[in-house]
Amino acid sequence: MSSYTDTKYQEDADTLMVTDSYCSLIVWNDEVNTFEWVIETLIEICGHSTEQAEQCAIIIDSKGKYAVKQGSYDILKPQCDAITERGINATIEVTAN
Repeated sequence: MSSYTDTKYQEDADTLMVTDSYCSLIVWNDEVNTFEWVIETLIEICGHSTEQAEQCAIIIDSKGKYAVKQGSYDILKPQCDAITERGINATIEVTAN
């Protein structure tokens, strides 16, 4: 019985760590979306300034991906979903503490 309890506790702790961890919202480069569309998306979805969104788009294009925003999973997940709904590839990565 003790083994089950320890395992269950560890599973709960792992789940909490993922949702409470510091995360990065990654936007990936592709050959489909225009700079203008990516910039507009970052402004509308992530709240970036025009200059910040332009810089992110340049880095995404040159490096293949870029962490456009950091924060908690709960905040970044809806933004990631909204970006992918616009046809732009985006993921969330958990950042090591």
